[in-house]
Amino acid sequence: MIITTTDVIQGAVIDSYLGIVTAEVVYGSNFLRDFLASIRDIIGGRTASYERLFEQGQRKALEELEQRAQRLGANAVIGIEIDTGTINIDQSGVLLLITATGTAVKMR
Repeated sequence: MIITTTDVIQGAVIDSYLGIVTAEVVYGSNFLRDFLASIRDIIGGRTASYERLFEQGQRKALEELEQRAQRLGANAVIGIEIDTGTINIDQSGVLLLITATGTAVKMR
């Protein structure tokens, strides 16, 4: 399966558009990771634990997107966008949200 951010795949002909597919990955907050990130906020620098978490989340979201497209009979997903965000849960913390969206297509 081809997955791409572009809306055109060079040399391919799209036979049918099967619809929009979306995949979400949600991670709960982690006290240790949040604590270490707060230290980084004070002293500066990158927060590697969160970078790894978002990298893993993006990979998982793309895997799920591909599976959902396959269930529709697609052999490609075009126009992929990945968004990140948070869901606030009162004073107890936040959830990290990673969403991948694209168009499932059948091409030749």
